[in-house]
Amino acid sequence: MGTNDADGESDDLPEGLQRYEDGTVGCWWSSTDDDYRRYHDLEWGQPVVDDVRLFEKVCLEGFQSGLSWLTILRKRENFREAFAGFDPEVVAGFGSADVDRLLGNAGIIRHRGKIEATINNAARARELADEFGTLAAYFWSWEPGPDVRPDRADYAAIAPLAITDASTAMSKDLKRRGWRFVGPTTAYAFMQAMGLVNDHLDGCAARERVEAARTALARPQPSPAA
Repeated sequence: MGTNDADGESDDLPEGLQRYEDGTVGCWWSSTDDDYRRYHDLEWGQPVVDDVRLFEKVCLEGFQSGLSWLTILRKRENFREAFAGFDPEVVAGFGSADVDRLLGNAGIIRHRGKIEATINNAARARELADEFGTLAAYFWSWEPGPDVRPDRADYAAIAPLAITDASTAMSKDLKRRGWRFVGPTTAYAFMQAMGLVNDHLDGCAARERVEAARTALARPQPSPAA
């Protein structure tokens, strides 16, 4: 599927790629909004090993369920303020008064089940950190090997991906451990966003940057907390 450049000329790019007005090539979904463009270029797929950011993302993916990511992205700063920066140590201590406070906060998604799941998941995140040393060590243990990844990162291979064996297994394990709102689709979106996989298309300017970061990354290893 070719795209059009700023002058209306056919760009004849492979399906799923588009050229921005500045000449940069990006994935098909990234130009629908300026916030999406920045998220695509600067965040999506970059490998993350910070526990707070990982916890934030898995929670926000849960809030996204049934909604668009753009809706969540535009409310992200409100979520961060409402949930104490997504520090699991703090959120795990939230009580009924906090739930009422959050339900009254028009700047976030006021869904009782998702709010209560986030508080529950904070306690479960602390348990994982105790068991593995860090939350990052747990999540990165689910990074799929190259043998189960598509041979080519083209639109036909990447666009249909929503659930994989790895995301299904991670979801199942999280649920076994008491996590909520962590279905296999949510788990795979988390993997894509946090860099456990690189689903930028071949030819996208961000793909090489993400792949370089993934290559240089020292994967966190399990080390039970003292």
